[in-house]
Amino acid sequence: MSQMALPLQLQDHAVFASFQQDGNESLVAFLMDMADTSGAAGGWIWGPPATGKTHLLQACCARKGSSAVYLPLRQFREAGSGILEGMAAQSLICLDDVDAVAGDAAWESALFALYNQVLEDRGTILVAAGAPVRECGFRLPDLESRLSQLPAFRVEPLDEEGRLKALQLRAGHRGLTLPPETARYLLTRSRRDMASLYQLLDRLDLLALEAQRKLTIPFVRSVINDES
Repeated sequence: MSQMALPLQLQDHAVFASFQQDGNESLVAFLMDMADTSGAAGGWIWGPPATGKTHLLQACCARKGSSAVYLPLRQFREAGSGILEGMAAQSLICLDDVDAVAGDAAWESALFALYNQVLEDRGTILVAAGAPVRECGFRLPDLESRLSQLPAFRVEPLDEEGRLKALQLRAGHRGLTLPPETARYLLTRSRRDMASLYQLLDRLDLLALEAQRKLTIPFVRSVINDES
């Protein structure tokens, strides 16, 4: 995947096959079709933290391949808006945390120019934020208007059963077997947001490999107790 000489790396698990879709089936279908279609307008996806927005943006890039670029704006805000120059050459541009630069005149001007160039070149722009366009605090009316024209989807948080299935799906993607009882134990003994649960699962994977252990409740309990 082209990354415009930026020090970025897609997470290897961030593909559509490893995303638990419960409540977001229409969104995933839309994004998969968008990544497969040349000249698709793009979209705006929004929702609370740790609901999978970054995962979905990176999954689109992984599906599109070398003509896609992913840029987390919160991470690169201090680098300046010049980082967007030349990005319109990519057929798919995925901008994460765009609300992090809302209200910054230089960034908003650069985003407006990028959007117009993408539109002219029949490219695709996919944007993620924590809120709908009108609630992000953009000060440039023309930019807000342009972004409001994108199809918008709210990423729905997973319920209890969805979290359990998501953990098992992530484990399976890593080649692990996560019994339902162990997954439920994780849900009751750690922070409940998916980002924290995935980080814990990643640590358990490494430790289980080192210890040649399975992900049983006693093993998971010992790891959590050692880290508390």
